[in-house]
Amino acid sequence: MFRNQYDTDVTTWSPAGRLFQVEYAMEAVKQGSAAIGLRSRTHVVLACVNKANNELSSHQKKIFKVDDHIGVAIAGLTADGRVLSRYMRSECINHAFTYESPLPVGRLVVQLADKAQVCTQRSWKRPYGVGLLVAGLDESGAHLYYNCPSGNYFEYQAFAIGSRSQAAKTYLERRFEKFMDSSRDDLVKDALIAIRETLQGERLTSNICTVAVVGVGEPFHILDQNTVQQLIDAFEIVAEEEPPAAEAGDAADQETAAGEGAPAEEGAAPMDI
Repeated sequence: MFRNQYDTDVTTWSPAGRLFQVEYAMEAVKQGSAAIGLRSRTHVVLACVNKANNELSSHQKKIFKVDDHIGVAIAGLTADGRVLSRYMRSECINHAFTYESPLPVGRLVVQLADKAQVCTQRSWKRPYGVGLLVAGLDESGAHLYYNCPSGNYFEYQAFAIGSRSQAAKTYLERRFEKFMDSSRDDLVKDALIAIRETLQGERLTSNICTVAVVGVGEPFHILDQNTVQQLIDAFEIVAEEEPPAAEAGDAADQETAAGEGAPAEEGAAPMDI
């Protein structure tokens, strides 16, 4: 994005009606490692890529538990994500202490969006450079929200944020109509395949991804690496056994061409084409 005199302050509007500092924060989300969320009627699954920056360091945690019924996956500045997840935990604890009931997911998302929006109108603050996928379950069912650094929030059936997330979105858009009736294991499988789409040919293993689940009768928790690796191996074996659709179509075309070129037997009725 071209640097100009209108990007030195978060409260300075450009002639085109843009706040460049907010757009820079949204760009930080696009540069972060990919995070994916998808939901059915009863479950929500979060998945993210957690590769280390170099061989000598460990990866940074990208999925955080907020409460037994809420969790978040982040893309962007991890430090900002930790601050916001800690704020969400405090709100859940305060609500449970005051009302003796879990905090509804939608209400928490609105409070989080309001907190992010304050940073777009205070000249001494910068916007949070992190996007959050909020997964939760309450009395109204399963929910998946995306919170933007601009203070906007949206509810989705499935969504992907972060680096190379467009490939995952393409996969999710092809299958989102089936998600509402999907089982828990099918949701996890679709999440892993969507994560694989963001790796650009790199082999998917449990060491470079994290998967978390929340649902009816299942509090928010992160799946262990052995379970994730077994699921990855299972759908890779199925993919190897199934022939690609293009090859199957080529074989059918070759059989048809061979049948057309073969001489007709005497007394055989002509084929209707």
